[in-house]
Amino acid sequence: MSNDVDFDLSPDQWEALKALRNPVSNGRLSKAYLVEGLVKLGLVVVNDSVPSMTPTGRKVLVRGSCRLLDLVA
Repeated sequence: MSNDVDFDLSPDQWEALKALRNPVSNGRLSKAYLVEGLVKLGLVVVNDSVPSMTPTGRKVLVRGSCRLLDLVA
């Protein structure tokens, strides 16, 4: 597997990215700086003040989920 989606995100950034999975919650992210950081990484885009995950963001979330499970175990 390619390392093109290997990002070292903080736990807060992971939580923000996970929150964006659900379109209903997109407008409820209270920490704008987290979204801004994810936008800079190309994982999130903001259209009409509503953040949404990019295809790269989805890949990072799916790939990172395994790594997060390893940290919890």
